[in-house]
Amino acid sequence: MKINPDFIAPCGLYCGVCAIYIAHRDHNLKLKEKLLDLYKGGAPGKGKLPSAERLSIEDIKCKGCLSDEPFMHCQQCEIRRCTRERGYEGCHQCDEFPCQYIENFPMAVAKKVILRAIPYRRKFGAEKWIQDEEARYICPNCGNKLFRGAVRCNQCKIEVDLD
Repeated sequence: MKINPDFIAPCGLYCGVCAIYIAHRDHNLKLKEKLLDLYKGGAPGKGKLPSAERLSIEDIKCKGCLSDEPFMHCQQCEIRRCTRERGYEGCHQCDEFPCQYIENFPMAVAKKVILRAIPYRRKFGAEKWIQDEEARYICPNCGNKLFRGAVRCNQCKIEVDLD
């Protein structure tokens, strides 16, 4: 398995299964529109992120958290900044995990994944963590690749809870 180092986000959210990345990669306008609504706070139970009111459909793009073209919220991420300042690859190296940045993460699903993923990466290493994140986001009914946070398979339409 070839690992894209730009996808290994410090927080434990593997970018290869991120909806922003997938929508951008696939030029999926319908998904981009849904994500724009989500990030602007239009979806129930989702926190409004900083600068969300200025977000446009053109901003729904990313090539990975550690790439030269991360999603605008990843550019402003306190977790990303903190790990860089400390010289860490990620939160898995920090004795203060989970810290205030994790506890105050504005997206509930992402926070849940971070709290699951960081201990897993510590125990098994980055390669196994990535392999298992890729394998996790597959529809159990039809085998379609899904993204983190998906609640329904876009192929067979069954409800999923993979996070």
